[in-house]
Amino acid sequence: MYDVAIIGAGVIGSAIARELSRYQANVCVIEREEDVCDGTSKANSAIIHAGFDAAPGSLKAKLNVRGNEMMDALSKDLDIPFKRNGSLVVCTKDQDRSGLDALLEKGEKNGVPGLRILEREELLQMEPNLSDDVTCGLYAPTGGIVCPFHMTMAFAENAYTNGVSFFLNTKVTSIRKKDGSYTLETIHTDTDTPETFEAKVIINAAGVHADEFNNMVSEHKLHITARKGEYCLLDKEAGTHVSHTIFQLPSKMGKGVLVTPTVHGNLLVGPTAVDVTNKEAVNTTQDGLDSLAKTAALSVKNVPMRQVITSFAGLRAHEDGNDFIIGEAEDAKGFINAAGIESPGLSSAPAIGEMVAGIAADLLSLTKKTDFISTRKGILRPETLSMEERNQLIKEHPEYGNIICRCEMISEGEIMDAIHRPLGARSLDGVKRRTRAGMGRCQAGFCSPRTMEILEREVPMSMFDITKNGVGGNIVIGINKEI
Repeated sequence: MYDVAIIGAGVIGSAIARELSRYQANVCVIEREEDVCDGTSKANSAIIHAGFDAAPGSLKAKLNVRGNEMMDALSKDLDIPFKRNGSLVVCTKDQDRSGLDALLEKGEKNGVPGLRILEREELLQMEPNLSDDVTCGLYAPTGGIVCPFHMTMAFAENAYTNGVSFFLNTKVTSIRKKDGSYTLETIHTDTDTPETFEAKVIINAAGVHADEFNNMVSEHKLHITARKGEYCLLDKEAGTHVSHTIFQLPSKMGKGVLVTPTVHGNLLVGPTAVDVTNKEAVNTTQDGLDSLAKTAALSVKNVPMRQVITSFAGLRAHEDGNDFIIGEAEDAKGFINAAGIESPGLSSAPAIGEMVAGIAADLLSLTKKTDFISTRKGILRPETLSMEERNQLIKEHPEYGNIICRCEMISEGEIMDAIHRPLGARSLDGVKRRTRAGMGRCQAGFCSPRTMEILEREVPMSMFDITKNGVGGNIVIGINKEI
């Protein structure tokens, strides 16, 4: 029996878990994938929005602005890569600049500081590569960029350190109301082993599948549409093409194709916005990727698309009401939704965690711990050290002098840290998201075998059981001479 069971270990579920770990409560997180940050949270724009786009008074607006405000302290406490690079929404000569005025008005009502509209001359001083058709733009200095992997894992690791239990590879198949609690039937996705959980409170943070769990217990049905967004990631050589996050005037389908630097020095272009019926459809398409280059050119010229090193797609959870659905279901006491969390969900995650944990704490009359650990240290990056400090590190720990990923210069020591830290990596993608080993120019072509050898040795686990990303993603399937 748990006090609280959270369904989903993405950035929302993990942020909620971290906030709930402040309280004296028995909390668990149930995640169907083999790792945290394995759904929408791993495939998005990596943007901390300023908060000018959402309708005033909406949950999106309130939680975006609050989440943005929380990021400076959180990035310091939890060692999350984060930078306030500022954002620009640009208007071209064939667009009505009244759209910028409307965004400015909304942003001011939402309490976003420092907003102002700039004319072309000032814009070009900030961003020389803006399109020749750009006439003006809305500047938001509080906009930022973040690493969504590190952000999610920081929340999850800190929650785990403070006593939250995580059950990975565990898929919830049904939820039943019981006197004063809920019964969750699950199945282990790797072994097909069934397991039953009991919880007084359920928190539904299941992304594109959140409507399915709500509809198991509530007569107030939700409907979530999976909105696919495709992206292209460019090499670090292209990372300085822009310094701010460049948005286009938004439409009913979203904020358009953006061009932005990443906190790791790459350039990101995307997303597309296409509603799909298959909630597992994270494939990229030729049409989608072709459209990115054409659409990005409307705001930024000469984007070096020949330097694309990978493409990917993510799914946004669009709820029919076009706002976040947060709160206890009216006819299912103790069942709390954190559903329909699309953009600006990543930006709002800290505030959503705060809000939902507060709701659960009130329901259960929880008291706060006196020994809550508020800080977490990320994986040591030798590149951040002075030469003297780095030489001393390698002298004491020679594994930090053994470079495994040459593109990103990731050492064996960093990969070992990724494996042995709380909720450590157990797959190639798990290592990649924690260390960036495999995220560089060759996209893991060189380092995968060495990373697998380290996983085999350090976990330890069989080479035959190592996957790219969970069940069904095995890399080694046999021995050549035996086959």
